[in-house]
Order: sequence, then C-alpha cells, then structure tokens
Amino acid sequence: MKKILTVGVFDLFHYGHLLLFERAKALGDYLIVAVQVSEEILKYKPEAAIVYNTEQRLKIVENIKCVNEVIVYQSVDKIVKKVDFDIFVVGEDQTHSGFQKAIEYCHKKGKEVFVLERTKNVSSSSLKDKIEDLFS
Repeated sequence: MKKILTVGVFDLFHYGHLLLFERAKALGDYLIVAVQVSEEILKYKPEAAIVYNTEQRLKIVENIKCVNEVIVYQSVDKIVKKVDFDIFVVGEDQTHSGFQKAIEYCHKKGKEVFVLERTKNVSSSSLKDKIEDLFS
C-alpha cells in the first residue's frame, strides 16, 4: 500500500484544493493531509487573514471523500520526519526553505516527491480578492 502525504493551510477551501487531493490520491492508496496550525501561520505571516481556525480547517478536510487521514503540523520539514509515507506531494508554489529541507529529507530517505501544478486562476488569495471586490 502506497501512502501519500501532502501539506498546506487549506483556508477557504476551493476547487483547486479538491483537485490537489484527488490528484495526490491517484498516486497511491492512502492519502494523509497535514493541515498547518494557525499559530504557526501567524508566526511567519502576522498579517495573514485566516478565515477558519485550525479545528475548522481540519473538519473541512477530513470530510473530503478521497482523504483517508488528517493531521496537524507546525513545520513541513519536521512533519515529513514524523509521518509514515511513501510519496510527498507538493504544489509548485511551495518552495520556501522548509519545503526545500523536507524535499531533501525525502530524497535522502528514498521517498518519491511529486510537484503538482496549481489549478489555473484558483487560489485562496484570488478568492479573497473576488469576495472583497463584491463588497466594495
């Protein structure tokens, strides 16, 4: 059985998130999604306007059919060392140093890494902008 791990904030859940999960799950048998805790997001992006708290985001993700397990994480380079998985799936925009360390760790441990393209014209930021435009 191949286990897949992907990570993210998953605030303002949208079609792009769903496609990420479906594409990740298609690579194996068991999809683990790690949701980043709000405190950690705000530590590095204090200006971030998080809509849903950690527990709410966990609840949303755990109710997606193709997701088998949902966990929380603080930093990506640490969660990859704690979870049993075979394939690490990241988005093409997930390139900061934590992701670089996580990918390096995966390569050293013989784990596969798949980089998936973003869904065109779909993001939480663009969704927030559209909503703001509607009410301004």
